[in-house]
Amino acid sequence: MHPMLNTAVKAARRAGNIINRASLDAERLQITRKGARDFVTEVDHACEEAIIDILHTAYPDHAFLAEEAGKVHHPADGSEPEYEWIIDPLDGTTNFIHGMPIYAVSMALRHRGQVMHALVYDPNRNELFTATRGGGAFLNDRRIRVSGRLNLADCLLGARWPGSAGPAQEQTPRFKKLTNDSAGVRRTGSSVLDLVYVAAGRLDGFCGVELKPWDLAAAGLLVLEAGGLIAGFDGEQTWMESGNVVAATPKVFTQILQHVRG
Repeated sequence: MHPMLNTAVKAARRAGNIINRASLDAERLQITRKGARDFVTEVDHACEEAIIDILHTAYPDHAFLAEEAGKVHHPADGSEPEYEWIIDPLDGTTNFIHGMPIYAVSMALRHRGQVMHALVYDPNRNELFTATRGGGAFLNDRRIRVSGRLNLADCLLGARWPGSAGPAQEQTPRFKKLTNDSAGVRRTGSSVLDLVYVAAGRLDGFCGVELKPWDLAAAGLLVLEAGGLIAGFDGEQTWMESGNVVAATPKVFTQILQHVRG
C-alpha cells in the first residue's frame, strides 16, 4: 500500500473510533441542521478535525477540501494545490443519528486535479475499501471487482435521486422507468457506501443527483479500479463537477445511462 494511503488508513481508523464511541450514546449528541434533511453533529466535526490533524502533521504542504470545514490550507494566491485531500468524515449522518449502522468515512487524495488514492472505511463492519490509480481496488486487502451481470432487469441498483425514498409512481418518469426496469432499487442513506458496493459487486449500478465532491472522489476511483464505469448524465467525465453520476458494471452502464438521459 502506498505510504500516503497508509497514513489515510491511520486517520480513518481514528475517526472510526470516535464514531463507534459516540454511537453508544447517540441520544446525547448535539445535532444542528444545515438544510432540509441535512444534519451535522459534533461527531462529524470531531472526526474531520482528527483526520485533518493526522494528515496535516504527516503532509504539512497538502491542502484539504472537507465537508464541514470547506477549503483548508489552500495556496494563498488561489492557485490549485499540488496535493489536495477530499474528506467526508461521516457520510450518512442521518443514519448515524437514528442508530442505523450504515455510514462511512471517505478520503481521497487528488494530485494536480486527478484523484490518485482513495479510502472508504465502514466502522460498523470494519470494512476498509482502498484503491490507488492503476493498482486495483481492495476490501480489507482482498481484491474486488464489479459484478458480471449483463441485463438491467437482473440488476440491483443504488439510488440518490429525487423521490428515490418513495414508491416508483412518485418519481419523475426517467427514474420511474429505471426503477421498474431493474430488479430493484435501494437507497441506503450513504451515497459513498452505495458506490463502493458497486465496486464490490454488491450493487450492480448506482445513480445519484446533486452529490458533492466528498461524496464522489474516493468512491468514484474505487468503482473505476474495480472495473466499473462512471460518468455524468451526459456520458462525459463531468460527474465531479455536476454531482450527477451513473456508476455501474460495464455491461449495464449504457442501459442505465439511456434511462437517465430520458
